[in-house]
Amino acid sequence: MYTLLIGLMSLAALLLVAPAAHAQQTIKIGLIMPYSGQFADPSTQMDNAIKLYMKQKGDTVAGKKIEVIRKDSGGVAPDVAKRLAQELIVRDKVDILAGFVLTPNTLAAGDVSAEAKKFMVVMNAATAIITTKSPYMVRTSATVPQLTETFGTWARKSGIKQVYTMVSDFGPGHDAEQGFQRGFKEAGGEIVGSVRFPLANPDFSAFVQRAKDVNPESIFIFVPGGVQPAAIGKAVAERGIDARTKVLGMGELTEDEARKSMGDAALGIITVYHYDHNHDSALNRNFVKAFNAEYGGRNPNIYSIGGYDGMHLIYETLKKTGGATDGDALIAAAKGLRWESPRGPVAIDPETRDIVQTVYIRRVEKVGGQLLNVEFDKIENVKDPFKARMKK
Repeated sequence: MYTLLIGLMSLAALLLVAPAAHAQQTIKIGLIMPYSGQFADPSTQMDNAIKLYMKQKGDTVAGKKIEVIRKDSGGVAPDVAKRLAQELIVRDKVDILAGFVLTPNTLAAGDVSAEAKKFMVVMNAATAIITTKSPYMVRTSATVPQLTETFGTWARKSGIKQVYTMVSDFGPGHDAEQGFQRGFKEAGGEIVGSVRFPLANPDFSAFVQRAKDVNPESIFIFVPGGVQPAAIGKAVAERGIDARTKVLGMGELTEDEARKSMGDAALGIITVYHYDHNHDSALNRNFVKAFNAEYGGRNPNIYSIGGYDGMHLIYETLKKTGGATDGDALIAAAKGLRWESPRGPVAIDPETRDIVQTVYIRRVEKVGGQLLNVEFDKIENVKDPFKARMKK
């Protein structure tokens, strides 16, 4: 309680000196991400895209210098993320909070954003309710139901009648399970079983075997990015789930490292996502080329596009406000913003502050000797269905 009171008093003191901060010629952005631990790679990919955007566009907006301050939350640590957000605002005097790979950390920092009235750009965390935590929050990644509910509907319409679902036991996993099941069942499909496995170091082989024993027509899988997609992909390959069982999943399941781990066992896996470096557009080809050149041939992924578009949103909102950084001005500038992203056309829903975008259906195919995610269907202008239902 003492720590909480000190934090609130500090935030209150900050609000009293806010007008003086607006006169400064440097705009500070505080990035909070798990730069260490099992989610370090997603953070690196996101941060690399942020750096690339600033290299391409410069580090000055509306006549003011952009300074980035990075903080490591170390993993799933909401208390740490909240403390870091408070420190960034009170001690480092940041104007904008950004980054946020993991849902629990994002929700905790959202409370600080709301209290301090600080603009907050969520570049990855995808649990649907996140943007309800602060009226100053906007998201440039996706929501899980935006992808999975759309995918569930598509799966049934594609002819699949039965599905077994397997998800990680935390917020995004629950969203993935519920979203896919809702879309699939409302379209007339049957869920023949489901399981949730621990977020930290699960034994995937046991859960994959359990699914195989049910002998379902199809399996839907969700795990967070990082090291887990390759691990569950390996378990799927080792347990001999073959072409008779259609494997469906969120795009993490067939990211570059996961496909390498599975080898030809990945062929035919169908996933849903909002971005892949193989997306065919001139803007994306240029983005991938620049990213490859800057980071030793590494391809950008969803964390990269979330960071890249997140910085674009920050730059464009600052241009609209003339460099003003108060939360009310920035969030007003962000609402309804539209632009062409390497992933395709996107916009910020003025009501929910979530991104509106195209959802892509992909299948792993061998192209020129390489295993790639090949887009073969898409659904355009998809909003978050979870918050659409909240309004009813």
